[in-house]
Amino acid sequence: MSDRIDEQEGLTRAQYVSLAAFRYELRRFLAFSETAAHDAGLPAQQHQALLVIAGFDGADAPTVGALSERLMIAPHTAAELAARMVEAGLITKTPSPTDRRKMRLALTGKAESLLAGLSAAHLKELKSLEPALTAALARLGHGQA
Repeated sequence: MSDRIDEQEGLTRAQYVSLAAFRYELRRFLAFSETAAHDAGLPAQQHQALLVIAGFDGADAPTVGALSERLMIAPHTAAELAARMVEAGLITKTPSPTDRRKMRLALTGKAESLLAGLSAAHLKELKSLEPALTAALARLGHGQA
């Protein structure tokens, strides 16, 4: 069998193996993340939303629209998620001073505490996965398995 599986794209079998290995490592991390969030009493999507809000890189606090974009969910879904998180005491929503139609999101102390614990665990897990992720990425660039 040829080492080239897909002549049209020029991908080698080794590159497919590397892609599969990288995807496997990503899935391992995502499975860890979902379990860690659940163990902390949060649905995974709420944990991801907390991280979006805490790590938002904009000039102002993030909006529901930014949450929608970063989580890659529909705007109405992001609005519902934010409403559930307000009810759970995880975030606050305040109108933007420049555009009253937009709601700015902020973490509560409860959310900051939960997120700090989860983030420390996630960083530890990423450090343990780093060699496998780095190796898979390096193999992709070199076309090796």
